[in-house]
Amino acid sequence: MEEKILVIQTAFLGDAILTLPMIQKLKGKFSSSSLSVLCIPSTKELFEHSPFVDRTIIYDKRGIQKSLKSLIELVVLIRREKFKRVYSPHRSFRTSMIVLFSGVKFTVGFDRASWSFVYKTRTKYFDDRHEVERNLELLRSSNSKEEECGNKPRFSFENILPVVKIPEEAERKIQSIIKNIGAKKIIAVAPGSVWKTKIYPKEYFVEVIKYLLSQNYFVVLIGGNDDAILCDEIENRFPTFAKSFAGDFTIIESIALLKKCSLLISNDSAPTHLGMAADIPTLTIYCSTVPSFGFYPYNKKSKYVSFDDLSCKPCGIHGRSLCPIKTFDCAYKLSPEIVIAAVKEILSV
Repeated sequence: MEEKILVIQTAFLGDAILTLPMIQKLKGKFSSSSLSVLCIPSTKELFEHSPFVDRTIIYDKRGIQKSLKSLIELVVLIRREKFKRVYSPHRSFRTSMIVLFSGVKFTVGFDRASWSFVYKTRTKYFDDRHEVERNLELLRSSNSKEEECGNKPRFSFENILPVVKIPEEAERKIQSIIKNIGAKKIIAVAPGSVWKTKIYPKEYFVEVIKYLLSQNYFVVLIGGNDDAILCDEIENRFPTFAKSFAGDFTIIESIALLKKCSLLISNDSAPTHLGMAADIPTLTIYCSTVPSFGFYPYNKKSKYVSFDDLSCKPCGIHGRSLCPIKTFDCAYKLSPEIVIAAVKEILSV
């Protein structure tokens, strides 16, 4: 008999991508189920292009649905759907409130969630694991005999990459762009981030790109609308051999583009996870954050670089708008030569 399952993930794009492997395994466990995802408008496209998601429910919690009235209306909708299971990688108070009043008996969330007591099964959030592996732990509770973590073997998550469908229209658009570029070897660079202390210095990116051009690669600069100024400034340094597409692509088009690239170089930000969805070599540059937070590129083709010999690092899990001690040593001591050496290692394989 078909079961109705709800996954709640109302975080931003990076976290949404890292939820896909869990969704894929969940659908495998309950192949006859109808799986819905509660998400925000900006990640709707991602989940709609997952072959494992049957339906998306949009919750614009920062926009037109931010009121208490809208939250109540959402809960009413969820109760009406009569879901049998709810899994929530998201750990916010608002999410816990939705779960509390959902009317669902089988609910699974992390022990670190705000108001975690509302979940019938609480899964340990392991600080020392990758986010994909942490999310997969939520599935342990699908078997009532496995509710205690104990010494159970860990998930082998390295081969469970996010899967999305690339529609023909997106494929044609990217093919046309690649044809116009006319380059056989392309590397993508994502130089931006919402958090300023996650952004590798522009002048360092320029030095890295100089090396890439010396190796006959064409560089495409990617990012969102907020990254357009930075990407344009870098493009202007190399008007013939680099092109900015910041703000030009949807999520799925970005993944389609990355699939055509030999390498992605990114800050510790959402593009890193797009690289995993494209399954290409990805080099992630860590400035104020560290790989041990569990958001590093995890396919076998990828690497990361980080200068960790600093007492002030990390200064926060998300990064900051400004270096607290005004040195930004975590970035400036991570020289372009270190990044270039990692690039050489990846491309030599």
